Amino acid sequence: MSAGTESMETGRERLSRARVVIAATEMADESGLDGLTMRRLAQSLGSEVMSLYYYVQSKDALLDDILDAVVGEIGPVAAGSGWKDEIRQIAISANEMLERHPWAAGLMMSPARVRSSRMRYMESLLGRLRRAGFSAEMTDRAYHALDSHIIGSAVWETGYSAGSSGLDDYAERFLRSFSEDEFPYLAEHVRQHMAIPAAGETTFVFGLDLILDGLERLLAEAAPAEPS
Repeated sequence: MSAGTESMETGRERLSRARVVIAATEMADESGLDGLTMRRLAQSLGSEVMSLYYYVQSKDALLDDILDAVVGEIGPVAAGSGWKDEIRQIAISANEMLERHPWAAGLMMSPARVRSSRMRYMESLLGRLRRAGFSAEMTDRAYHALDSHIIGSAVWETGYSAGSSGLDDYAERFLRSFSEDEFPYLAEHVRQHMAIPAAGETTFVFGLDLILDGLERLLAEAAPAEPS
């Protein structure tokens, strides 16, 4: 056995697929997907770039793996609390996951990246809706309303946070740029943005509860009337 082969085997023993995925996830969290390169990843693991390809076929395959890993963080759910509360738990857990891993929202919107963890997440929402009594058509609409709120809120929050530096100064300049007599509600809205949010309910949860309350009402309206 050559020295080169021994070195490669030693590297393989030190590395593992799990270690590569964990390190890649941490790098994406810190630097975004643009900052995740195979060269930087290999350096962070004290390895060579070619050694990584023993564990992942390509960077694109690695993106699948890290997305699968973080979507797997959603849950668990306290069962038996009713469909509405269970879906609420799943949605809040998904939102928290996307706050930890902002890069994941963009990947989740790709139909080409629907893998095992994503499929289990989708099944958990769809199954609860169907078992609650929603029709297949209404389940489809309800799922997309929930998914749009979960992922859309994360995309909005990521963009908003990226431009948050100096936001108060910008808001003050913006307020001075127009007449508050002409746009009183816009001025009020800007000041709400500048205010320190109260503890408790978040904007995400507020919107989520609106969706769930609406779905609950629709389900009640669709239920057959009991005979008198």
